[in-house]
Amino acid sequence: MSEKVTVVGAGLAGSEAAWQIAERGVAVRLYEMRPGRMTPAHQTDRFAELVCSNSLGALMVDRALGLLKKEMELLGSLIVECARGTSVPAGGALAVGREEFAAEVTERVCSHPLIEVRRQEITEIPAAVAVIATGPLTSDPLARSIATLAGESHLYFYDAMAPIVSGESIDMGVAFRASRYGRGGEDYINCPMSEEEYNRFVDALLEADAAPLRDFEQEDGRFFEACLPVEEIARRGRESLAFGPLRPVGLVDPRTEKRPYAAVQLRQDDLAGSLHNMVGFQTNLRWREQERVFRMIPGMEQAEFVRFGQMHRNTFINAPQLLRPTLQWRGREDLFFAGQITGTEGYVGSAASGLVAGINAARLVKGEGPLVFPTSTMIGALLRYVSTPSGHGQRFQPMKANFGLLPPLAKRVGKRQRYLAYGERALASLQQFCNEQQVVS
Repeated sequence: MSEKVTVVGAGLAGSEAAWQIAERGVAVRLYEMRPGRMTPAHQTDRFAELVCSNSLGALMVDRALGLLKKEMELLGSLIVECARGTSVPAGGALAVGREEFAAEVTERVCSHPLIEVRRQEITEIPAAVAVIATGPLTSDPLARSIATLAGESHLYFYDAMAPIVSGESIDMGVAFRASRYGRGGEDYINCPMSEEEYNRFVDALLEADAAPLRDFEQEDGRFFEACLPVEEIARRGRESLAFGPLRPVGLVDPRTEKRPYAAVQLRQDDLAGSLHNMVGFQTNLRWREQERVFRMIPGMEQAEFVRFGQMHRNTFINAPQLLRPTLQWRGREDLFFAGQITGTEGYVGSAASGLVAGINAARLVKGEGPLVFPTSTMIGALLRYVSTPSGHGQRFQPMKANFGLLPPLAKRVGKRQRYLAYGERALASLQQFCNEQQVVS
């Protein structure tokens, strides 16, 4: 088979797409512009570099991301396999050592005999079979090419990264290790706050100096609800943080044997356990302000910031008007899109869309029909969402995996068992679908 599929972008979606295509016996030419041209968020030239968090969400199938990862495992996902192999303790979640994870994905993809890697920027949409997986930081020339094809302006949303601090710099005489309700052992470091300390922190956060928005951000910019900067959450009400990322439910401060008024959680960010990510603390504050304000958190007075938080622009297309559930471009069956550029929000959703785009691109080359996954599965439901116009004139917004996307259960199930029932139905449906369609390579 001489025809090669072009995959543009070696992030989570592009790496997964290239792998799925090659595993089905079809040659791939994978383009990645880094390091020749970097993005505002990435720091290395490795594939599948994680920039916002090191967590891929819950593990159990009664959680939406847990179910989605399990479905991907059944389909032979490279991303989930590498994540499990480089995981770090995170309670009931799957978190990875960033550098180790990216290195593993890069090595696996680059060593595949049917994948040719080219380190160069693609500025126009390829003419032959291709998967565009350039992510939320698509370069301007390619974004203009996509906009021309779409016949409309592409859309923007904004994402922000949380700071990372050295674990040794946290005062464990104040902070304590625990997971909420004791689930998952002592995988999180918790910095407890009294009501007075919390109010002082919120005041400082609201008064802190943020980095100015650039011209393109001022015209149509908005924050994506799933990744709001911490200062934006605080502006929505004094108690917003206490009921959001700083909620103390299920935690007991061993110094007082009481629940704190609020608590900042830090999650292990590397395999060695030396770095910790400030959970929910994505931010657009200037770096000197981050240092000043975040050191007001009890236990973090001497915090050493290994990486400050920062905001960057994300790009996504109006997928319901432009894509089919197969992730093919409407009107051009040999062009596929995958990843956050389609509106599948988050690391796992991004990789899942790359998996489906890769499977279908390979099937197209081999003369087989593209697959539409059952909507009773999380993969199928998520792709239905991003490929179905709302019909209500609402502007399309990215979506993460959630049980609200799935069709109702045939029988009424109690609330405590409902999500597990969704998960069991989804996995049974996917297994049957895979057997009938011979999906797994």
